[in-house]
Amino acid sequence: MEEIVLGIGITALAGAFATVAGAAEDTESDIGSQGDPNSQVQLAPQMGYIHRIFNKAISGEPPAYGAWCAIGAGVAWALMQVNFNPALAIILGSVIAVFVQGVYCTSGYLGRTASLAKFQQPVYIDIIKSLLSVTMAHAFVAIFCTVAMCHLMATALHHPFALHLLGLVWGIALGAAGSATGNPFYGKERQYQNQKFGAGVPISASGNIVRYAEAGQRSSLDNGWFTTKFAGPASGICFGLIVFLELWRTVLFEKMVAGWGAIIVGVILILIFTFIDRWIEVWGRKTYGPYTAAEEASS
Repeated sequence: MEEIVLGIGITALAGAFATVAGAAEDTESDIGSQGDPNSQVQLAPQMGYIHRIFNKAISGEPPAYGAWCAIGAGVAWALMQVNFNPALAIILGSVIAVFVQGVYCTSGYLGRTASLAKFQQPVYIDIIKSLLSVTMAHAFVAIFCTVAMCHLMATALHHPFALHLLGLVWGIALGAAGSATGNPFYGKERQYQNQKFGAGVPISASGNIVRYAEAGQRSSLDNGWFTTKFAGPASGICFGLIVFLELWRTVLFEKMVAGWGAIIVGVILILIFTFIDRWIEVWGRKTYGPYTAAEEASS
């Protein structure tokens, strides 16, 4: 019983770390425009729309965070092998990973923007100065929380994977959660605020992203302020639930049914969430229906 109680406590703590990591990861990727909506940012200058978005995407979020979390976890593991304090080792590992992230962001922005020179898209040095540190700060929080979570799994829950392998696996999962949950909000609700709600984006509007804010041109920092209100917390809850439910079913049911208990519970959870998703989709379609033009109020 004590082992189960300890396992549930570690599960809750790991879920809390994951929630913070998910929120920070999505905010970082939205400020740096690293998710799927970045295709429109890249397309905008080619369509004649010059912008000040920090277009630093090198890859999708899952492989990027898989690499950064694996680097952070690998450095932390190496330091702990020479008797470094685990907390200090995780902090130093995360710092090293963040420097790698900063190098990738700088080269990604300069390279992508330079490729658009023939479309008159300039490189804004102030964008690099003002936004690089912001993305690195959010990336540090995401990487630190993920590596700390992996350390809990390896030490308290005795996970068979090495720390750096856990960092790779959960880093990929972290990037996938942010990409699937928060990016649609950044792309649809922020980049295309100038389109009618629910109308979709016509081909003629491709690349015509919102480029002006309340005062002057919009930068990626404005996008960060916007997406932090919903997309970041939603991504955090998503990743937190993934980690919590994964560890919860393992701690409670792994030893049941000759080791199949956790797998059976996992399948049941998938079926439950599939049913809930389908019910919400059908309810939304029946309640709101397809987009239609607003009818004029009768006098």
